[in-house]
Amino acid sequence: MTLAADFQFTQGSLQDYADCPRRFQLRYLLGVAWPAVEAEPVLENEEHLRQGVAFHRLVHQHLLGIPRERLSLTVTNEDLRRWWQNYLDKGPADLPASRYPEVVLSAPVSGYRLVAKYDLIAVDSGRPADLAEPSGQGLSRAVIVDWKTSLRRPSREWLGHRLQTRVYPYVLMCAGAHLNDGQPLEPKQVEMLYWFANFPTQPEHFAYDASQHEADRAYLASLIEEIESLEDEDFALTTDERHCRFCTYRSFCRRGVRAGMFGEAEDESEWDVDLGLEFEQIAEIEY
Repeated sequence: MTLAADFQFTQGSLQDYADCPRRFQLRYLLGVAWPAVEAEPVLENEEHLRQGVAFHRLVHQHLLGIPRERLSLTVTNEDLRRWWQNYLDKGPADLPASRYPEVVLSAPVSGYRLVAKYDLIAVDSGRPADLAEPSGQGLSRAVIVDWKTSLRRPSREWLGHRLQTRVYPYVLMCAGAHLNDGQPLEPKQVEMLYWFANFPTQPEHFAYDASQHEADRAYLASLIEEIESLEDEDFALTTDERHCRFCTYRSFCRRGVRAGMFGEAEDESEWDVDLGLEFEQIAEIEY
């Protein structure tokens, strides 16, 4: 199957392919909508996801300048109230001063666009302009922040293997100069930070460097080229059936009919959740 010329990859679609090529084919190439739940009990899972959406909206509005007191009046759910208070009291400290919430950036990779939608990018120049180094880049620092509302705190090893941890810094490096006064960022200036609403004092940091950036460039290019080269029959089912437990296509693929139990997933916030912010509503910057 030939990819459409305007097909856009995301960390989510690449993660689906890495987890199960057949899932990628069904979801993104064939557009199969399969009426199955992701986790049980269904109502509890759906409520948790709704509150996760609400939390992202609260933080987004707060970062846009809406007073915390006004936003707090809208919080009625117990879990959401706890997450919101954790954010207010124990949110990420020492972030750069310039904050850009809900930014969408994209960069070319192997003839396609790789799109990244960020919860927050925080940037500062690190020193006054008249003290900047000859390169003009000074000591800039850019922190990518991703809010997580999962019940379990994922391990560092698991997070390190997620495509999000590779895609987000890479795309920012390629397309984020406009957030840094027009100056390209160096890999060592970029950091990825996961902040967990249920574990506010246990964030996870991932530093970045030139060798990691080059490794990500090669890996992402090879992954997209591999997908492009496949024929219809080449999109195989995963051999790791743990990925099937929280996949809506499990019964379609005859990998079981019961969903996994809510709260057992490593990070349920990785499931596809519409945060109510369409790409068209957020300015997209292309490199």
